[in-house]
Amino acid sequence: MRTSRRTIVAFVLGAAALAAPAFAFDGAPVNQKDAAIPVVTTLPGVAGKVRNVPPAVAGQEISLSALQYAAEGGHPIAQWKLGRMYANGDGVAQDDVRAFEYFSRIANAHAEDSPSAPQAQIVANAFVALGRYYLSGIPNSKVKSDPDRAREMFSYAASYFGNADAQYDLARLYLKTPDASREDFRYGARWLGLAAQKGQHEAQALLGQMLFNGDRLPRQAARGLMWLTLARDSAGAEEVWIKESYNRAFAKASDDDRAMCLQMLEQWVQGRHE
Repeated sequence: MRTSRRTIVAFVLGAAALAAPAFAFDGAPVNQKDAAIPVVTTLPGVAGKVRNVPPAVAGQEISLSALQYAAEGGHPIAQWKLGRMYANGDGVAQDDVRAFEYFSRIANAHAEDSPSAPQAQIVANAFVALGRYYLSGIPNSKVKSDPDRAREMFSYAASYFGNADAQYDLARLYLKTPDASREDFRYGARWLGLAAQKGQHEAQALLGQMLFNGDRLPRQAARGLMWLTLARDSAGAEEVWIKESYNRAFAKASDDDRAMCLQMLEQWVQGRHE
């Protein structure tokens, strides 16, 4: 797959600075000058259903033939909608290869689009979908598991488009690498904090777990409980692991931790409305 590889490599290897603010390991904002998230400087390297339907797509009742016609004409929204339909088996026979092809068309044609363009969210989500396919591979197809390529996809969507799902997936790659170095962990923790600040509830849950349990991070029970509370409130019915993580943490938390957690949640809500 082409996917504007020259563009991706040039960006990832370049010294382009992220426009987003930097965050400490616990997800708290920090001085940009002191702790900027580094752009990934190498190209070493859950699959899942495609999420985050852009508002422009949600709720549209369009016939399959009309979508196909628009997709063949290069319309990214139609390509995205068809990709999701085939990925999820929604109204059509589930077909990951066809889904992969539609997401690839979007990435190939729009990798250089401005992050502020109307279709930017769709383009970023296409990169995330491709990254997940590369992570797991597609059985009985030419799309094999390729963690290196998956990391490219996530890195580009996370850095150039600032996509929170890509930032979470990229963080997981860094944090779950068996032989992860301290630098890998530093990258992963920072990406995780950035995604959590953007409201990515899986990132909030994972960060909350790590902080509450002191898992490779200095233990901050109250802040960890705060992130787990936010994640619980956004989790879907099938995301049992998030709710169970919250319940375990809440049961273990001291009264002081719970009180401080409430104060942090109030500050979070105020900050989101300012």
